[in-house]
Amino acid sequence: MSERVAVVWDERLRAYDFGPGHPLAPVRVELAMRLAREFGLFDHDNVTMLTPVLLADIEDVLRVHEAGYVQAVQHASIDPSFTDLARGLGTGDTPVFSGMHEASLRVAGATIMGAQAVWSGSVEHAVNLAGGLHHAMPGAASGFCVYNDIGVAIGWLLEQGVERVAYVDVDVHHGDGVQAMFWDDPRVMTISIHESPATLFPGTGWPFETGGPNAPGTAVNVALPAGTGDQGFLRALHSVVPDLLGAFAPQVLVTQQGVDSHLEDPLANLTMTLDGQRMTYEALHRWAHKFAGGKWLAVGGGGYEWVDVVPRAWTHLIAEAADHRIEPSTAVPDDYLAYVRASLGRVAPSVMTDGRQPWPRPFNDGHDPGDPVDQAIAATREACFPRWGLEIDPHGWF
Repeated sequence: MSERVAVVWDERLRAYDFGPGHPLAPVRVELAMRLAREFGLFDHDNVTMLTPVLLADIEDVLRVHEAGYVQAVQHASIDPSFTDLARGLGTGDTPVFSGMHEASLRVAGATIMGAQAVWSGSVEHAVNLAGGLHHAMPGAASGFCVYNDIGVAIGWLLEQGVERVAYVDVDVHHGDGVQAMFWDDPRVMTISIHESPATLFPGTGWPFETGGPNAPGTAVNVALPAGTGDQGFLRALHSVVPDLLGAFAPQVLVTQQGVDSHLEDPLANLTMTLDGQRMTYEALHRWAHKFAGGKWLAVGGGGYEWVDVVPRAWTHLIAEAADHRIEPSTAVPDDYLAYVRASLGRVAPSVMTDGRQPWPRPFNDGHDPGDPVDQAIAATREACFPRWGLEIDPHGWF
């Protein structure tokens, strides 16, 4: 399906670093890029590396962030002793570090570069693994996120005249910052599939959160119960996303590909495997072509099992976007395994699979009123589908 794909990378993106012991360690992105390189994904004729990465302009950031907040980040950036808890700066999740403003601008700049490449038509798809900072709010840092690179890039697309952008977030946490930025904007549909806010940060993302008065039905949330695995997540994805994309008809699809939904992730409670996550990439790629003319911008996000999960998952993401898929049973290259042992003292997984073969069971074939996953799906469809002329319950319960 893919002809031209851009991967955005610059070693300076590693400067977005909250320090030793913080879960959002830049090594996880570095390892993913290294593994993708070991598989030769950047050597294909249809793959372009976008580098160096430029800083986002302040004007780009101010489309979605408050001026007072940006000033506070600038102050913190030159004075790491500075805290502003009302702005989320200096918390345990988002500590202040020297150069934070510039590092955050570079992450946002990377995602804008991907958006520019996609919208200009120079590529069909673009991937920025260093992006995905979806918790940053208009006026505050939150959940490891300073500037919301996704919101900044969507704002840039709208400024270019794009009339409809669809955003799909499969991170285990609710995409609250992006939702907040475009809550009342009918040009943007935000769809987030995540662990229920009853059991996980940030405590938002209920099905009844459906958008502002000028944009009803454009905020879509599927709140899955803790413990949901591949089958349930894929069922939710396929039961909500394609119908809404078909109704909304986006010109660009933007996706956040956090992999903290994995069963080994230390910060959340879903139980997906690498194989289920890989199937979400396949579906989103297919839907980008079916519903958005092939224009797809994918960014990283959460994922805190740095060695066992993130590198393999995001290597599959790049491979999918580039249309050079890696067979799941493929062995991980020896040079990569040796590098991980030498640099981290860890033994990395030896194959590109967790050994599962999940598949999405169609919701429209019938559903179980006693099943918590089906209850979550039904709640979302009931909240949003009627606003788009879609049937809530076409075939009924089992």
